Amino acid sequence: NTIPQTSRSLQETIRNRYMYQRSLIDEVALQMLYRASEKPIEERVDFINLNHYLKSELKNNGIDIEYYFSVIDKNGREVYRCPDYMEKGSEQSYSTILVLNDPPAKMSILKVHFPMKQDYIYDSISFIVPSTVFTIVLLIVFVFTIYIIFRQKKLTEMKNDFINNMTHEFKTPISTISLAAQMLKDPAINKSPQMFQHISGIINDETKRLRFQVEKVLQMSMFDKQKSSTLKMKEIDVNEMINGVINTFTLKVEQYNGKMGSHLNATDPIIFADEMHITNVIFNLMDNAVKYRKTDEDLMLTVSTWNESNKLMISVQDNGIGVKKENLKKIFHRFYRVHTGNLHDVKGFG
Repeated sequence: NTIPQTSRSLQETIRNRYMYQRSLIDEVALQMLYRASEKPIEERVDFINLNHYLKSELKNNGIDIEYYFSVIDKNGREVYRCPDYMEKGSEQSYSTILVLNDPPAKMSILKVHFPMKQDYIYDSISFIVPSTVFTIVLLIVFVFTIYIIFRQKKLTEMKNDFINNMTHEFKTPISTISLAAQMLKDPAINKSPQMFQHISGIINDETKRLRFQVEKVLQMSMFDKQKSSTLKMKEIDVNEMINGVINTFTLKVEQYNGKMGSHLNATDPIIFADEMHITNVIFNLMDNAVKYRKTDEDLMLTVSTWNESNKLMISVQDNGIGVKKENLKKIFHRFYRVHTGNLHDVKGFG
């Protein structure tokens, strides 16, 4: 029991001695710090070394810019300023506590000035501006190129549809005329005046039909080149014009067991327009009503006119298949037809 007791006694003695010595060291350190804090900041800080520390720290952070610094006490008095300190440019400054352990009553502030900060920032991002502008221009060109490609693709599809439809429009009358011409070579046909007259009539009708299709294509081509001043404008009685179209078109409607009606109620039917073009508009609308009729329902075609707010209103109404919503905005595009692939059961140029 004597050895353990002696060991514990020695450990307690050493611990007490250590604590005593530590308290002495702490007291000495506190006295030194207190005495140091009592000194003015200019006696405690080497401002030349402070300048070196600032420069080194800025370079380590990749900042290479002109700067000036000053030290200010708690009363706002400037105790130190760089020898080459100058006021110029748009001055920007940043402040921080110089000695963190100083009591509030002795606290000093380090103030660093960057008079050329704005120029430094502009120089730093100057290389970004050309690349950004180039990227934007490149993006615009890319978008425009994509737009042109899709537009050309659409125009190519429309051109192909137009050529296919035009070929089918011309092929039928040409085939009919060719067949009739071959029949005329038959000696038996020449001996029958009635048969000869019938075949001649077919050739004549198909020739007129072919000429009408050619004139229609040329008319559309010429219309694009004409200026409004070259249109043959004159006063037209719309009711009278529509009546003439109805009289011509009624037989075609009746061929498909359809019915033709009109409600020409416009009291002021006079307009100033090109008679040929406005007639073609009405004729084409009525022709489309026949082309795009429902196969399981009799065609009902009605043309109406009326006056509304000093305007003349014209309506061509039918009970056909109609036009899909996505295609409505394109109905005034030149040669546009609703895309049906290689199916050409309805003829026309759009």
